[in-house]
Order: sequence, then C-alpha cells, then structure tokens
Amino acid sequence: MDAVNSSDTDRTPPMLASLPAAAAAVASEVAALEPIRQVRRRWPMVIAGGITLLMIAGLARELLDHGLTALWGHVPASPMFYIAFALLYMSPPTFDWIIYRRLWRLPAAGFAALVRKRVANEVVVGYSGDAYFYAWARARLRMVTAPFGAVKDVTILSAMAGNLVTLAMLAVSLPIARGLLSPDQFRLAAGSAAVTLAMSLPFLIFSRRVFSLERGTLWWIFWVHCTRLVFGSTAIAVAWAFAMPGETMWMWLFLTAARLLVSRLPLVPNKDLLFANFAILLIGRGQALSDLMAFTAALTLAVHVAITAGFGLVALVRRGGS
Repeated sequence: MDAVNSSDTDRTPPMLASLPAAAAAVASEVAALEPIRQVRRRWPMVIAGGITLLMIAGLARELLDHGLTALWGHVPASPMFYIAFALLYMSPPTFDWIIYRRLWRLPAAGFAALVRKRVANEVVVGYSGDAYFYAWARARLRMVTAPFGAVKDVTILSAMAGNLVTLAMLAVSLPIARGLLSPDQFRLAAGSAAVTLAMSLPFLIFSRRVFSLERGTLWWIFWVHCTRLVFGSTAIAVAWAFAMPGETMWMWLFLTAARLLVSRLPLVPNKDLLFANFAILLIGRGQALSDLMAFTAALTLAVHVAITAGFGLVALVRRGGS
C-alpha cells in the first residue's frame, strides 16, 4: 500500500509541481514593479510642484523688473475701478469652474486650482496652467477617472472661442482702423487674421478625432468661453472708464476690442507696445493712458503674487496641522 502511494506521489503532474515556483516568480515581478507604480502615482504631484516653482520664479522676475515701478505710475481713485478689475480677474477661473462643475461635479476646492491655472498660463508659459490643472485632477482619481480628454477639449475650445471673438471684432474694427493704420500695419493685421482663422480650421475639420466629449457638451463649453470673453472685455472697459472718465464708454469698449485683437494676433511682435501706441493715437492723453495700462498690468501681477503667497501659507498651515 505504501508502495502504491509512493508511486502515485511520484506521478504528480509537472504543472502542479511547478505552481509554487511560478507563484514566487510572479510575486517577485510584482514587487519589482512597485517602484514604477509609485512613480506613476507621484508624477502628477511632481508636475504640479514644478509648475508652482516656475510660477514663483516668473512672478519674482516680473515684479522686480517693472511691476513695482508701474504700480505707482497712475493709481485710480475710483473704487469702481477696483470692483470692475476684481470681476475681470476672477472671470477666467469662475467660468472654468462652471464648466468643470458640469463635467466632473468639481467641488469648491477645485476653484483654487483653477486660479493657479490662470496664474501659470500668464507668468510661466502658455498652457502651462492647463498642464498643472490636468496634473491636479489626475492626482484625484476618486473625483474623475479620465481628466485628459476633458481638459484637452476645454483648452482647445477656449482657443477657438478666442479666435472667433477676435475675428468678429476684427471684422467690426478693421473698417474703422483702416484710416488709423499705415498700409503695412493694415496688411499685417489682415494677414494675422488669416493665420488666426487657419489655426482653428484643423480642429473643425477633424473634430470627430480631436474631441472626446459629446457634441452638445462641446457647444455648451464653447458658448461659455465666448460669454467669458465678452464679460471680461466689458469689465476691463468699465474699469478704464472709471479710471479716466473723460472718454465715452463706447471708446473704451472699442479699445478693449483692440486689446483682445492685438493679444491674439500671431504675427505681431511686441503686442503691448502696439496696443499702447494704437490707444494713444486714437484718444490722445499719451502719458496718462500709458500709466493706466502699466498700472493695470502691474496690479494684475500684484494680485498674482498675493494669491500665490496665500496658497503657499494655507499649504504650510495644513501641513503643520497634520
């Protein structure tokens, strides 16, 4: 009997005999992949932290370069200027929050990330803020499982809405500006408008391959961006009107349209200088207007610094409390 049992044991299938060794090999491979998993979990935080450091460096450079001087150049006395400026400053993150609230049910805490997104886009490099926000959302997978497609679609639609509003304003403004611009400047503006239109065409032609969201949602996002642009343009026109009440509101709205046009024209170098020269040529009051434009830019920079510092203090307090 024992011989039979011994013989049966010897005839154990090789596959079953090798199972413990195979399990050990798989466990070893899984253990070896653990550092890669940790890196994958940490890369969103690394990207967000790197962009935050670049934001701080960019703000310090701009502030030490000309921001402090410009803040004292022309300080508007009307409190309505600062109310309109606050509405202008908060409009991009507010409208973005409305969009992502519908897409992801974004909590109120996401508003701070959208403010940082705005700062990074302006002081680091274009669309670095969108990369930061994607990394922020990617690190919170409990909130959303596929953030890349939504962030990509919202970013592209923002650019397309800006191009559309720019072209619409250009169509209205060029007949008026034709008598104010030299022939070379007029041709440059027309050529830049053609390039702006060409930049949007590929996204329209290949929309089914480019976009991830449903068509109805895409159209809703597009019109929200258009509303944001109109709201922001009106807010800055109101702010300038209260800072320099000598001009009509329609003149400031026209200058706001020119500012939006110049900011998005791809072939125009030194856009701020071109806009300042155009505004002075249109309404005169050169020094006062130059000071107002410089103060508006410097005040924006100062708010960037204050918000970035505030977020940093909040983070330090939370870490200290934990």
